[in-house]
Amino acid sequence: MEVDLERLDLTTSADRRGLVAFMTGNPFPFHVGGTPSVREMESRMESGIYDDADHRSFWLVHPELGRIGFTRLEDLSDPTPMLDLRLEERFRGRGLGAPCLGAVTRHVFEEIRADRFEGQTRHDNIAMRRTFEKCGWIKEAHYRQGWPVPGGEAADSVAYAMLRRDWETGEMTPFQGVEIRR
Repeated sequence: MEVDLERLDLTTSADRRGLVAFMTGNPFPFHVGGTPSVREMESRMESGIYDDADHRSFWLVHPELGRIGFTRLEDLSDPTPMLDLRLEERFRGRGLGAPCLGAVTRHVFEEIRADRFEGQTRHDNIAMRRTFEKCGWIKEAHYRQGWPVPGGEAADSVAYAMLRRDWETGEMTPFQGVEIRR
């Protein structure tokens, strides 16, 4: 099941309204900032964090289900782009995360031509951690209390990455001087 990326165009009122509805209409308990308000979304869109030299955003489109989520690539001016991936609440838990992550990974390596792609999630976001692992991403770091939680103690953050050569060959490049335990 292929998922397509459809470039977000914030010069159109349809995409602006769609992004505001998506971000304000779904809970995102494992994302910094959670579910923003309409005012916060307007401010974010004006700031350029969805589409500028360092960011690029896409709708995740399933051939049968239509628009199922959103992804934003961050740090495009750095050698390692970062991932922000969000599924609409009604599509979570249906096995759609892996095809979405696969489509975004393919885009980063084929279109952006990056050599490395990284994503982070909270330690308790088991669904996303399993998605990273299912897609061949490798856990590279575990940051104790590295994820801010409004009104609570910071959660641990877990970092995963995919190297271009691992994606191309399907084999994991070993860590230099470190034994991997799976």
